[in-house]
Amino acid sequence: MITIDQIKQLREETGLSISECKKALEQAGGNFSKAKEVLKDWGRKFAADKQKREAGQGVVEGYIHPGKRIGAMVELRCESDFVAKSLDFQKLAHELCLQLAAISPKEVPLEEQSWIRDETKKIKDLIDEAIAKFGENIVLKNFVRYEI
Repeated sequence: MITIDQIKQLREETGLSISECKKALEQAGGNFSKAKEVLKDWGRKFAADKQKREAGQGVVEGYIHPGKRIGAMVELRCESDFVAKSLDFQKLAHELCLQLAAISPKEVPLEEQSWIRDETKKIKDLIDEAIAKFGENIVLKNFVRYEI
């Protein structure tokens, strides 16, 4: 039997809707880790469908590392101004800047890098999760990293 606490915990960890979390837990037979995998699979499929849509809005985010010897800037696109102005979307853009400052994309393409905060996820997974959360196409359009 799936409990409200399980649904709540899955929602807090994924940011997805209560109904999606409940469906995933039901499909996984109440197994929390399997439910997270189910949600990842759904997110990948959802992201693939959304990639056909134009991302004409977005933000430009920058980050200068303490010591001012490394800087990063990203152009992150989405479909609507509403999403572009959301705090979660802007946090995603900032996370991408931190990633870019931490690991040069010359070594490994940015979207294929393991995320510095969770080695089990790639940057592409992070973007796909955001696509599922916002229900819009999200594109890392441009990025640049400077280092002295």
